[in-house]
Amino acid sequence: MKYWDDVKVGDTERTGTHTFTEAEIIAFAREFDPQSFHVDSEAAAKSIYGGIIASGWHTTAVMMRLMCDSFLNKAASLGSPGFDDLRWLKPVRAGDTIYVRTTIEEATPSRSRTDIGSTRGRTEAINQHGEVVLSMNNIGLYRRRPAAETT
Repeated sequence: MKYWDDVKVGDTERTGTHTFTEAEIIAFAREFDPQSFHVDSEAAAKSIYGGIIASGWHTTAVMMRLMCDSFLNKAASLGSPGFDDLRWLKPVRAGDTIYVRTTIEEATPSRSRTDIGSTRGRTEAINQHGEVVLSMNNIGLYRRRPAAETT
């Protein structure tokens, strides 16, 4: 189990990968973001994107899954109160493969609860061409190492 006390400024985590399919892009968009360039091949071809692209929210959801599978579920994570500056920088298309990289920029113990600490960091989803397709500044809350385990 990785606790807040184990996190250092500059630490970087990298996830596994996910490859998007057209079927999953359309299925997600039909349910949650049914704009024509996500769900309609003909309309998408005539759009500024030139074809079907994943919803930014789909990319964000995949990013979250990759982070859970790679490191968050192995940490004393308490979730997040939010994030800042979410940007979808490049379209994600069927066949694109992404991984996520997150770097800790701050680690601060809670002033009101000695059993919790927070982190701030930069999270990016990167495609198979090395292009950042999504970026955000994230905040994470973590349990601190119990006193019995510090000796």
